Amino acid sequence: MSTAMLTYLFVGASFALYIGIAIWSRAGTTKEFYVAGGGVHPIANGMATAADWMSAASFISMAGIIAFLGYDGSVYLLGWTGGYVLLALLLAPYLRKFGQFTVPDFIGERYYSKAARIVAVICLIFISFTYVAGQMRGVGIVFSRFLEVDITTGVIVGMAVVFVYAVLGGMKGITYTQVAQYCVLIFAYMVPAIFISLLITGNPVPQLGLGATVADGSGLSVLAKLDKTLLDLGFSPYTEGSKATIDIFAITMALMVGTAGLPHVIVRFFTVPKVSDARVSAGYALIFIALLYTTAPAVAAFARLNFIETINNTAYSEAPGWFKNWEDIGLIGWVDKNEDGIIQYAAGAAFQGSPSYTGADGENGERVLTNAQTDSSNEVYADRDIFVLANPEIASLPGWVIALVAAGGLAAALSTAAGLLLVVSTSISHDLLKKTLMPGITDRQELFYARIAAAVAIGVAGYLGINPPGFVAQVVAFAFGLAAASLFPAILMGIFVKRMNKEGAIAGMLTGLLFTFAYIVFFKFVSPELNSSENWLFGISPEGIGSIGMVLNFLVAFSVSRMTSAPPAHVQDLVDDIRVPSGAGVAHQH
Repeated sequence: MSTAMLTYLFVGASFALYIGIAIWSRAGTTKEFYVAGGGVHPIANGMATAADWMSAASFISMAGIIAFLGYDGSVYLLGWTGGYVLLALLLAPYLRKFGQFTVPDFIGERYYSKAARIVAVICLIFISFTYVAGQMRGVGIVFSRFLEVDITTGVIVGMAVVFVYAVLGGMKGITYTQVAQYCVLIFAYMVPAIFISLLITGNPVPQLGLGATVADGSGLSVLAKLDKTLLDLGFSPYTEGSKATIDIFAITMALMVGTAGLPHVIVRFFTVPKVSDARVSAGYALIFIALLYTTAPAVAAFARLNFIETINNTAYSEAPGWFKNWEDIGLIGWVDKNEDGIIQYAAGAAFQGSPSYTGADGENGERVLTNAQTDSSNEVYADRDIFVLANPEIASLPGWVIALVAAGGLAAALSTAAGLLLVVSTSISHDLLKKTLMPGITDRQELFYARIAAAVAIGVAGYLGINPPGFVAQVVAFAFGLAAASLFPAILMGIFVKRMNKEGAIAGMLTGLLFTFAYIVFFKFVSPELNSSENWLFGISPEGIGSIGMVLNFLVAFSVSRMTSAPPAHVQDLVDDIRVPSGAGVAHQH
């Protein structure tokens, strides 16, 4: 059976499974729609949380980023995993005990204020749509390459599948679908990683393969060989970083607290029966996540080594099929700068921006591309997002492994997209309508509005996937920076600072939000030519500025709360109740 047929088979079977689960677990009440009825088993919730949290960014992009950045790419591993630990230990059990449906619900009730609730909804919608644009784009890339349809068609098919299980099933449908998606994505990530580790080092465990000796007789370890290969081509060594320590710290911190403030992950802990189950499911999720995250650095190193050895100094006429397949959809570009018909891969940009196709073929059969960078000898442009997806093809693995990776990439993108879209729909139907604008609506009407909001959100997400703003990659800094600077401090102080009042929380959220927003917009969009370390505040890049926004949020919130009246007694009692386990202190009353 051909690879294309296998891919259709694997993807079709996984989609049928997801839709079948959604119909089986259709939500009938708002509680089932928002928090799956609150009765999900901790292991199932751990798997669903892992699938929700490991998006297309984790599955498709992260290893590609590490493959290109080397040591500097480790901030994504540290930030995203550290953030999950922070969320699991510091926030999840307390939010579960509070027992509301959404993050704005917690902020609105804890800060006894509709204004605080609306600020939280605005932050949440912005963060969620920013994040979901990348997920839908990931769906489009997988479809366009493996199912040989254009990106637009791919996004529309993805929208249709998400529509069925998010709108029908709500959180109940999404939870059990995400359990299936976790199984698909982790299998799809690990199988090629094990194969490639065996091929390169003879060691079947990728995590150990990364430190093992390459099986080519050179006696070099994988990382030593990669360093030597990159140095020979004019790149900086893979194992040495170029970023300043303060910037690495700030980016890691922004990613950590941004992850801990991500609303679609927080809401997963509202779906288990008890507070203790929230802690247990957080532990399971960490184990499930660690499987992929400890494998990613090995996948990245193997992919970069394989990529260089497969294409550098190869005649274009003899280039492997995968190179031309990715070239056909514009995610690899080659320009023959010295007109020798041989692919030269080296340091420097091959093109000014992304390559632009003229619609014609050159004398070697290559796509004729314009805007070549003339002062660089590098002739190859490779999109970072292709590395995990192309890895099995580069290593000449069997067709079924390639088909499996396509199904896994779609599972990762769709699971997170569904979680994000549900968060958007619940914040609109529950927080804006039920709790703010239309308090008189019935449970049935609220469920109807939640489904309408989910359908509209899917339409917007699809539009962003088909027409991604040119800055989707840059905007990811927005999502994490804004979550770090706005929602995280408000949630943390809401749990641990009894004296924090609505004035302090609103002032802090707005300060963190506006400062971070302004800084990123200035350096990314208004004056990108100034975007360098000598112009940054304290040497911190826009990707890391959310950590400064967070500090400002805390400072302003504390200052304002001290100058205004304390929260009402019932709110202070509520904070005590969230933090103290039921039954605590009973023993010493006797």
